[in-house]
Amino acid sequence: MRKHGIRLGAAALGLVLALILAVGPAQAADKTLMMATTTSTDNTGLLDYLAPKFQEDTGIELKWSSMGTGKALQFGRDCNADILLVHAPEAEKEYVEEGSGVDRREVMYNDFVIIGPPSDPAGVKGMDVKEALSTIAEKSVVFVSRGDESGTNKKEQSLWTAAGMELPDKQDWYVQTGQGMLKTILVASDRDGYTMTDRGTFIKYEAENNGEPPLVIIVEGDETLFNQYSVITVNPEKCPSVKTDLARTFSDWITSEKTQKVIAEFLLLDKQLFTPNAK
Repeated sequence: MRKHGIRLGAAALGLVLALILAVGPAQAADKTLMMATTTSTDNTGLLDYLAPKFQEDTGIELKWSSMGTGKALQFGRDCNADILLVHAPEAEKEYVEEGSGVDRREVMYNDFVIIGPPSDPAGVKGMDVKEALSTIAEKSVVFVSRGDESGTNKKEQSLWTAAGMELPDKQDWYVQTGQGMLKTILVASDRDGYTMTDRGTFIKYEAENNGEPPLVIIVEGDETLFNQYSVITVNPEKCPSVKTDLARTFSDWITSEKTQKVIAEFLLLDKQLFTPNAK
């Protein structure tokens, strides 16, 4: 009887251990937040900088997929993310109004710049952005666009329209990469052309070239080049799998005074990449 009792005890212990092992990964998965985000927050290293701090403060692991903002919004519609960090305000507002997202909060900003060869083949340095784009088009100087429905691409398209021009498309001088920002910059460099980028990604590119990049800032400072980043929780009524509590925790955390200060301290080449502006 004693041996039988020992066998039963061992079996019971094995069952308990199996349950613990089964529950453990599930609990860990429940503490993982999935984000869809624009390429600039990934390429610059911002999320690599923030993620361990978020986990240390909350116990939640942050994972993310980076893509253009248009694709990130669709990623949310397809219920493949819990939260979005994106930078196309008009598209974001439509996303919330259609019921796909909730709790949109502004987090930080930087600005867009037009970069090109130091020789400035179109002669647009010092112009405002509308005049610069019109001149580039008139002179048929190479301009490289992401062409990927990203926040940067959407902003670029709005600027062509604001300059009173039809959107370039099939022209020989207008190149669309369908790629992220850093790859698009490399194409522009190879073609001795211009492109538009967010300043944070340009600083990353500048750092990768030891402060002497092949392309330099040609047009900047125009108020129309303002670039706002916001977080949006995917609507759990549309996507029941969304981890709303974890998403809310992240939104509260990234807009907190403590984390806003951390964002301001994120530097490359002693330059600030993003300016916090949570309300």
